[in-house]
Amino acid sequence: MKPILLAYGAAEPLVLEPRPGAGVVEIRGPEGVRGAEARSAAASALDAPSRVPPLEGHVVPGDRVAIALSGPVPCAGEVVAAVRERLERAGVEAADTVVVRAPPVAGLEGLSHTEGLAGEILFDPKRETESSYVAADADGEALHVARRLVDADAVVAIGAFTFDAALGGPALGGDLWPAFTRARAREEVVRALSRRGRKALDGLRRRAMEAAWQLGVMASVRVVPGRGDTLHAVVFDTPAGAARAARRGARGWRPSLPRGADVVVAAPADPHGGMPTFLRAVAAAAAVARPGGTICLAGRLAEAPGEVTRRSRQGVALPGLVGEALRSGDAALVADAFVARFLARALGDRRLVLLSDLPGEEVEELGFGHAATPEAIERLAHRAAELVVIADAERVFPRHA
Repeated sequence: MKPILLAYGAAEPLVLEPRPGAGVVEIRGPEGVRGAEARSAAASALDAPSRVPPLEGHVVPGDRVAIALSGPVPCAGEVVAAVRERLERAGVEAADTVVVRAPPVAGLEGLSHTEGLAGEILFDPKRETESSYVAADADGEALHVARRLVDADAVVAIGAFTFDAALGGPALGGDLWPAFTRARAREEVVRALSRRGRKALDGLRRRAMEAAWQLGVMASVRVVPGRGDTLHAVVFDTPAGAARAARRGARGWRPSLPRGADVVVAAPADPHGGMPTFLRAVAAAAAVARPGGTICLAGRLAEAPGEVTRRSRQGVALPGLVGEALRSGDAALVADAFVARFLARALGDRRLVLLSDLPGEEVEELGFGHAATPEAIERLAHRAAELVVIADAERVFPRHA
């Protein structure tokens, strides 16, 4: 059997050589395109949607249009260029179009660098003057959205569709809300997940749909990443329809495995993504590791888990720790409580071995195995009777057949 090469952010990849007779499954995301091909794919989606008019039918000459990018979007430059071209064809002046990008939600998404687009404006959730009240949701909670979106005559929403194995379904980062809302509301999202776990998701998703409806967003663009931050698929539809179509287009990130493995080796697409990326990658690996099995996570994690995660890993009861964090009102503690709660759910009794930039004593204090060198992971993989290898792990949402 040929060795499996797995990139993890170091100069050289892991070289995994399964033993003869081992059962091996390799999971990699779907292929994608870049450059002119990505722009062409976006143009095709905008020109021939299945259930709504083409983009040009959503605006009229003289409209002020906001192109809203929710967090990192693969091939964002090409997608935005295709959108701008169609707006100009419809009579919208280039000077009347603004590109506004929202940063990732701290504690919920990786905070890796995203290359900016020429002329884009970065929404600052911490500056309350940059957002406006639009309505109260079904629970009577105020909805605030970026002022530039509220003031626009039309909003073209662009967001990536990815899975989050920790949340058990689609990630929360591709919608206009909570991306384009105030910092306090963003923190409340993480707080709700820390307090209620997955039970909070329905309410959060309803609020996202309510925000899009209040802004009058009749159609949105959803981009499905391919491996290596390429564009695999792009859809243009109503906000709900785009999410459903993107989920179908993301089937390549939803692999089906016949059985669990005793060793799973996983590496995130963003090796420097921090604790949210780490959590999602571990959850993806745990979904295919049998109870009592071993998960090997390889990346460049340099951010140590916080006090809540550390104490929970040392045996302190998690409900009490989460309660303390919530009562503290400290956003960093609440974000750590979110990680601790969902990490405990994902891992169960599985062993985690970590190859990272963290000192060995910090890793071992968490009750994780410390891989001092890549060879330690490679040896574990070679000894496995059943081995699963997962690339771009934070985007994968495996299931059993």
